[in-house]
Amino acid sequence: MAKGSVRKKGKKWYYRFYVEDASGNLVQKEFAGTESKSETEKMLRKAMEDYDAKKFLAKADNLTLGQMLDVWAEEDLKTGSLSNGTVGNYLQAVNRIKQHPIGNRKLKTVTSEHLQKFMDLLAFGGEEGNFKSKGYTIDYIRSFHAVLQQSFRFAVFPKQYITFNPMQYVVMRRKAEEDVDLFSDNDEDAEVINPITPEQYQTLMEYLEERNKPAVLPVQIAYYTGLRLGEVCGLSWSDINFEEQYLTVRRSVRYNGARHKTEIGPTKRKKVRIVDFCDTLADILKKAKKEQRKQVFSYGELYQRNYYREVKEKNRIYYELYHLDGTEDIPLDYNEINLVCIRPDGAYEAPATVETALRTARKRLSELDDNFHFHTLRHTYTTNLLSNGAAPKDVQELLGHSDVSTTMNVYAHANREGKRNSARLLDKVVGE
Repeated sequence: MAKGSVRKKGKKWYYRFYVEDASGNLVQKEFAGTESKSETEKMLRKAMEDYDAKKFLAKADNLTLGQMLDVWAEEDLKTGSLSNGTVGNYLQAVNRIKQHPIGNRKLKTVTSEHLQKFMDLLAFGGEEGNFKSKGYTIDYIRSFHAVLQQSFRFAVFPKQYITFNPMQYVVMRRKAEEDVDLFSDNDEDAEVINPITPEQYQTLMEYLEERNKPAVLPVQIAYYTGLRLGEVCGLSWSDINFEEQYLTVRRSVRYNGARHKTEIGPTKRKKVRIVDFCDTLADILKKAKKEQRKQVFSYGELYQRNYYREVKEKNRIYYELYHLDGTEDIPLDYNEINLVCIRPDGAYEAPATVETALRTARKRLSELDDNFHFHTLRHTYTTNLLSNGAAPKDVQELLGHSDVSTTMNVYAHANREGKRNSARLLDKVVGE
């Protein structure tokens, strides 16, 4: 059993214990506890038990790639400066790598050839052991490449498990683009992202009203504001200014697969933005707020209220999202948040639930394109504004794009009619 102790520095207690490094030497590790000595002692006991059970810091000769990834995740990834979203993606990549036979291979025996074979399996698809890959996009593969690159660098220094980084010889490959069929009768432009028409939107609304009413409000908000799904689900009533008709986008809801928690975090670009909205959406929101007040009385003590809880892990802060009804005791560290998009019983509407509702609608409604999904509403909002004369810079700020070229690229891909009209401008030139 590792030996440890606690000590107080300022108002806070710290715990420390000795572990064996890769060379077999005992080194002391110290971690921050709490302002309570007894709680810090509990944290010390738990840490020592985890160390003895998992042997994360085993000798380098016995260390597997999977174990090294765990050490890297705990000591480097979680304590670094990457966003919570990126950390979550990397942790999922770590778990996926450990499912492949390479995860059980001794670290010192892992070669560039092994790693290249694994990366190629991700890119081109295939099967090895119980690990299956359908062939992934280059954006998805980048997370695996980053995890392996950074973890092997960490294994070289400061850990000194190995003497060089085999990932330096590994390249990311991708599937070759399919050849164009020179003799096809299909003249469809694959790059076109079809925004939904007002008629399609109305059909979708009628379907959701009847089949999945909790998804109606998130879709309406996205259609009239262009918000991302997580941003829509993260809106609270305090973010809505009815008097001046604007909403403040300051947070986003997402499911953290690595932690198995629904969390509230920053928006994609980590910036707060103001989005003005029209009279139509103002009426929709007022009606929804009034209806939610009725539901409070209808459900009584069984009505769910939503809360977030601040959790600190390493040097990271997570805001976990929960809901409790009136019969349950509310923990002291729960803070209520009055979300806009909720279910009839008051519980928050999760992004995944909305996505599922739209996937089902796409299958059931022949009027919707096969590639329709929630993000199509954002493209539709962009197209509707720009095609009706809105200034590109204004639309960029409303959408929260980092650059106006991103906004215009979305519009260019979505606006088939605009391209047609531009081409016909030559008729006027010739006719002059």
